[in-house]
Amino acid sequence: MLCSLLSYLDRQVLAVLSPMILSAPPLPPPDSGQIVSAFSIAYMLGNPLWGAILDRVGLRLGMTLAVALWTAASGSHALLAGFLGFAAARAVLGFGEGATFPGGLRTVIDSLPPGKQSRGLALAYSGGSVGAVLAPLIVTPIAVAYGWRAAFAVTAAAGGIWLVLWRTVDFAGFRSSGRTSRFVLPDLRERRFWSLVAAYGLGGLPLAPILYLAPIYLRRAHHFTQSDLGQVLWIPPLGWELGYFFWGWITDRFAANDPRPTQLFYLLAVFSLPTAAITQTAASAAVLALMFWTMFVASGFVVVALRAATLTYPKEQTGLVAGIGAGSWSAIVALVLPWLGRLFDEKAYGEAFLAVALFPVLGVVLWRLFVPRVPDAAAPVSLSFPTR
Repeated sequence: MLCSLLSYLDRQVLAVLSPMILSAPPLPPPDSGQIVSAFSIAYMLGNPLWGAILDRVGLRLGMTLAVALWTAASGSHALLAGFLGFAAARAVLGFGEGATFPGGLRTVIDSLPPGKQSRGLALAYSGGSVGAVLAPLIVTPIAVAYGWRAAFAVTAAAGGIWLVLWRTVDFAGFRSSGRTSRFVLPDLRERRFWSLVAAYGLGGLPLAPILYLAPIYLRRAHHFTQSDLGQVLWIPPLGWELGYFFWGWITDRFAANDPRPTQLFYLLAVFSLPTAAITQTAASAAVLALMFWTMFVASGFVVVALRAATLTYPKEQTGLVAGIGAGSWSAIVALVLPWLGRLFDEKAYGEAFLAVALFPVLGVVLWRLFVPRVPDAAAPVSLSFPTR
């Protein structure tokens, strides 16, 4: 949990302080967008790769390497100026942070019994939403008082503290599920791969537009000032945070050993539909409540999809499972978010939020199509597409 919190704290610093950074030294707006893209592309590639690395070399060593790499990249921002330096630092940061959620899921599977693993997953992943909420509260006062470079130095120091804890604390009850005998990457021919991509990538997609586009909608359609936004933007991510724990409990209670939790996915698909009503109300409180609900439901897709996928993959490939999920989500967000952004620019808010509501439904349909019929990770033929 502390690792995922650190990850989101590090990645949000640039976004929070971008007005200050863009003013000295100046970076043209196109360059700032390309810097964000450098992080996103590297993060997308890093997730499945780090998942395979953690499965191969072990959790303790693998996470040490990953966090040390991204901590160095985060701290290097304080020494840089100009487009190339920032783009390179963001790319290295994104690649290193690709280990965050593979490491979290691997820790859960290695340290908790099956009946508590979904709630453990909720705890491990919840640091991300907490980090997104805390980032502006922590780094803004530091930057105002000591300059934006000091904020990056502080987050790098936090990474150093985490590394000391990770290397020195003896975790009671921790049991390794073993390493793989070889380096395993995703097999695109397998049904279980595409079922995970559909459920996690499309089901969890609404997290991104609410996180990134909600401020624009609230400002343009409901005339929120920057000060107003600072007082309410914690509300939607709170749904994300609480959703992890609620759906973790539900999954442990009703689907802890079910690799095909069809009823849960159907329920989540229906619960996704109210997102389309965001533009149908003039009450700002109702809009924030619907955004809260959207993130609450989307976090359920993450928990249920990962729990189901861990039951169709060998335990030795747990890191790879998380890497596939987070990597596919990043890839789909990279494809869909620019299109949603253009709809926002055209003030087609209704169409945009309708699409956000329907993507999880499409994810469930595709998951139902691809989900393995025989939940046995030891039977690869039954999990693959027909060869003819």
